Amino acid sequence: MKKIFLTVCLLGFALVGFSQKYAIIDTKYILDKMTDYKAAQTRLDDIAAGWQKEIDSLQSQLDRMYKDYDAEQVMLSEDLRKKREAQLFSKEKELRDLQRKRFGFEGDLFKKRQELIKPVQDKVYNAVQRIAAQRGYDFILDKSEGITVIFADPKLDKSDDVLRELGIRQ
Repeated sequence: MKKIFLTVCLLGFALVGFSQKYAIIDTKYILDKMTDYKAAQTRLDDIAAGWQKEIDSLQSQLDRMYKDYDAEQVMLSEDLRKKREAQLFSKEKELRDLQRKRFGFEGDLFKKRQELIKPVQDKVYNAVQRIAAQRGYDFILDKSEGITVIFADPKLDKSDDVLRELGIRQ
């Protein structure tokens, strides 16, 4: 009985698998072949390198300030010592703020990447959609960074059915 049930289940899964058309792409491979992407990535790398130099310069200034403070600390009056510590704290905060502004979550690098790289990625996505429509693919998976569904036929999306089953109205 178990063997018959298992055979029926496997046959059912096989039929479901054959009824849908799948394709696999590698977006990293595709992007690496696109001159637009290479140019945008080079420009982004140059911009990031410039910002990193700016941060490194501030870090050098801060390191010199700490070194000078350590050397002069014993000779400074209490008021001067507090003033220098406040300057150090201020410079440290300036450095952290600049790092966050340039490289933080949704910082300048993120925005620049959106500006330069996203249009190229959109071209790839639109090409994938056209191929899916022309060839009748239900799913297109991206294997570049693990398997990711990059396109799925909207009529196969059963999210609303699940919401109705849960008693949630849209």
